[in-house]
Amino acid sequence: MDLRPFRMAVLTLVALAAPALCASSVGPAGCLRLEAGWARAMPAMSMAAGYGVLRNRCRYPVVVVAARSPDFGEVTLHESTQKDGISRMREIGRLPLAAGGEAVFRPGGLHLMLMRATGGLTEGARLRLSFELEDGSQAPAELRVARSAPQP
Repeated sequence: MDLRPFRMAVLTLVALAAPALCASSVGPAGCLRLEAGWARAMPAMSMAAGYGVLRNRCRYPVVVVAARSPDFGEVTLHESTQKDGISRMREIGRLPLAAGGEAVFRPGGLHLMLMRATGGLTEGARLRLSFELEDGSQAPAELRVARSAPQP
């Protein structure tokens, strides 16, 4: 029995399915990237705020439900707002990101609260971080400690 036509059919199916298989193996965590991540240098403080641009490069929406860091006892997502001249800050439990969307973490707006630092927040240090997604996966990220926002 000649198996060449069968072999060609299998190879064609594998070639057609490969991009989809690769994309699904990356998962949502592989699509999420924190760009220009930074935290203000505060050597004498055990608390800081984290900033940057969190981009969802997936073709589908993802939801960030938490953030963690071995460099801090606690990391939470917060948003600062101004209403009637009063500044308020509230914790955010879910941060949905549309396919191709982004969230901008900046002073006076959305930010990461970094509490109970395990080491000093000295300029130049790199802080490890991960975002936990609704599906349970973790997206790694990094913050650089600096006196001010990095220039683009």
